Amino acid sequence: MKYFGEELSALHKELSAVIRKADKTEDAKKLFLELHASLHLPEVSGMESNQVEELLSDLTDSEYSVMPAAKDDTIAWNIYHIARIEDLTMNILVNDGSQIFNSAWKEKLNTAVSDTGNALSPDEVFELSRNINKRELLNYRNEVGIRTREIAAALTAGDMKRKVTEASLNRILQEGGVTEQPDSIWLLDFWGKKDVAGLLLMPPTRHEILHLNDAGRLKERIRKGGKFYRQ
Repeated sequence: MKYFGEELSALHKELSAVIRKADKTEDAKKLFLELHASLHLPEVSGMESNQVEELLSDLTDSEYSVMPAAKDDTIAWNIYHIARIEDLTMNILVNDGSQIFNSAWKEKLNTAVSDTGNALSPDEVFELSRNINKRELLNYRNEVGIRTREIAAALTAGDMKRKVTEASLNRILQEGGVTEQPDSIWLLDFWGKKDVAGLLLMPPTRHEILHLNDAGRLKERIRKGGKFYRQ
């Protein structure tokens, strides 16, 4: 089952078709904001109840950290992962500003992890998921989403084809957004090949559709019950 499926994929395809057309910039921004709103809790955009709220509103703390099978991540990891990547790419790479995540957020989240979580072992994923403050995790993601909308609304036609800079990629590494581990540092090469339009089409949209679908599948599996790998 797809929780975030065909209607959002069609919207993403429509966005892809116009995002680099200078005379369609305002249309592209409107499409982006519509798609982005569907991928965040309603308080981020002011929209009415959506699938993200349905997915997250009735989760218990324990359900956030269940790993149904050894190959699985957790709901908490998926939410943390997409929030960190949106924060890094939108605030540093697109806006050349400061990421929201800082020492205060790290303390509120109750985590030892600062990067995107790509290279975490299953034990580390479970540890992050069990210990992270779930309410603050949602608060952090909300703040990231609100900032993204402000950044996107201010973009111009000239911004869309602007390339990612080496200096901004280096900042992500220096600030601990990625690590030197192969499963983490490849992100810099991936993002480094993008322009602003390419970033808008992946981390805060397509990437989040994929991981929210993963979270939905995990929730469905957990609610079926049975023996789990970690809980």
